[in-house]
Amino acid sequence: GQLIGQEILDHLAYRGRVQRALFTAQDPKTLRQAFAQLKPNGDLRPLYEAAVARQQADQIFNLSLTRTATKTLLSPGVRGVIGIGRVKTPTLGIICLRELEIRNFRPEDYFEIAATATAAAGSFSMRHAPAANRRITDRARAEAIARAAAGHKGPLGVSVEHRRQVPPRLLDLPALQKTCSQRWGWNADKTLSVAQELYDGDGKKLITYPRAEARYLSENQIGDVPTIVGALVRLRGFAHIEVGAPVIRRGKSGHFYDKGLEGVAHHAVIPNMNVLDDLEPRLGRLSDDEKRLFALICRSYLAAVMPDYEYRQTIATVSVPVPGGPAEFRATGHIPLRLGWKTVYGALLPEKDGEGEPEQTLPPLSDGEAVTLTDPKVEAKRTQPPPRYSEGTLVEAMQNAWRFVKDPGLRDRLKEAKGIGTPATRAEIIKGLKRQSLLAADGKFVVPTSAGLQIFELLRGVAPSLVDPATTATWEMQLDDIVSRRTDFRVVIDGIAAMAGQLIEVLRGTPASAVDLSPAAAAAVRGRRQSRAAARRGSSKEPSAARTPRQRRSAKHTQPTASAGIAPQKSPHHSGKTRAAPPTTKMVAYAKSLAGNKKLKLPPGYAQDFETCRRFLDQHSR
Repeated sequence: GQLIGQEILDHLAYRGRVQRALFTAQDPKTLRQAFAQLKPNGDLRPLYEAAVARQQADQIFNLSLTRTATKTLLSPGVRGVIGIGRVKTPTLGIICLRELEIRNFRPEDYFEIAATATAAAGSFSMRHAPAANRRITDRARAEAIARAAAGHKGPLGVSVEHRRQVPPRLLDLPALQKTCSQRWGWNADKTLSVAQELYDGDGKKLITYPRAEARYLSENQIGDVPTIVGALVRLRGFAHIEVGAPVIRRGKSGHFYDKGLEGVAHHAVIPNMNVLDDLEPRLGRLSDDEKRLFALICRSYLAAVMPDYEYRQTIATVSVPVPGGPAEFRATGHIPLRLGWKTVYGALLPEKDGEGEPEQTLPPLSDGEAVTLTDPKVEAKRTQPPPRYSEGTLVEAMQNAWRFVKDPGLRDRLKEAKGIGTPATRAEIIKGLKRQSLLAADGKFVVPTSAGLQIFELLRGVAPSLVDPATTATWEMQLDDIVSRRTDFRVVIDGIAAMAGQLIEVLRGTPASAVDLSPAAAAAVRGRRQSRAAARRGSSKEPSAARTPRQRRSAKHTQPTASAGIAPQKSPHHSGKTRAAPPTTKMVAYAKSLAGNKKLKLPPGYAQDFETCRRFLDQHSR
């Protein structure tokens, strides 16, 4: 936003006084407050410089390396483009690495032993399930432990602990996208689209800015809590919730934390404070999906200011002597004492913290009392490969790119960064990779196509930094440092340009490889189109005479070519008009079916011109 506004001012050569209005919602009250608290535009110069650096980095890196990779890695005569993106290519790398991890995974069998334990107050289940690095992989040993456990009587070790669990952090856009993907199967783009409508839809404006990149609120928003809570609990869906006195949690582990907002433009997504006196008519304008998402955001806010969830955890253990060392059988019990913030969610869990030890309701147990094990059973289990990414978990992986870094020092530094991409661009990056047939949807998961895997393997072999999320995460951290005035934007641009230059030289020295740039179905369509075009042109010609890019020139101000009176040049191979290629029979049939189902008017020439038919299908088949 800062860049767009500044570019308009520069284009108009305006040199007068400029002030900036900053707001996180679009209702009249918020806008009036923003215009009553204008900031000098010069104070926001670092935001502009960071945007310039991002813009320049994308042009220098993405365009130069796309051109270089296409010209050097594709065999002569192979048509297509190997698109390289500073964020896009590492995102493809994340998906491909996981796919290869799954394909190369070798499952291992292991064993656990379950038994019934009987104490004075009743019976319960106990289990011998060693940690992953000590699993039992020998069935004979598992059976020996089961035989030793049968009828074993020994003292019970019991520990009882009163525990508390604080509410989850508030929602930013990646957290929203992950949650909506898990619960409702939404892709990242749909979540953003629904949130955007809640933010600025006509007569709605119910939430704050949805492309949030932080999960905190500022400490000066603490004063809004009673008003927001009071309005939300008057809604039908939340009337049963007794919030009581709001609990304000400050600091890094809380929800109100000024330091956590340093260097970011937008706080967590919450209900819009300034439309609370007009909620009912606004809610009546919402679609079912918008109601779902608004309820999720309201629950997140209410949970954040409610008491901790409190419970009593009991851990019971008994040791069974066996050759090679004793085997510990264990049971964990969990008794809720105070539901606190969990009242808001009911059966819904806001976030899954991962698989833990199975819990049960245990009878009253005393430390040291005797317990007898009976009916032991050996249970055969098998290790599982890591799960594929959904769009929600992929966005989370992009945000937490430090997890892909092996170097401990760099890993720790990148934990404080914001990953690769921005909340506003990640959904579009995923959509773009699908549009280019490098990624595809497989149910609720995202998987690489054969073309995507080929390009990943090719780039990883010749220039691994191109597909390494750590490379881009490091640059993203430096772009953030521009906002916080820790580095100069020109230094960052020069660094990215230098790296692009090095990678261009690496790619120039790489022999060409035959890469199938599309899945089989798309390749068949394109192949027919290309063969017809080649027959008209003469297949002996090269598809393009473009060269790899030279080193970048020094930055200088340039006017658009149109205003300089420069006409676009024709390609040296341009030979005037050529007859348009016809669409395939299936394309025409699908266009007719689509038009009938959606009551659309078919465009003139759709049955004769490939591009006309393709544009119609692209526009209406989603």
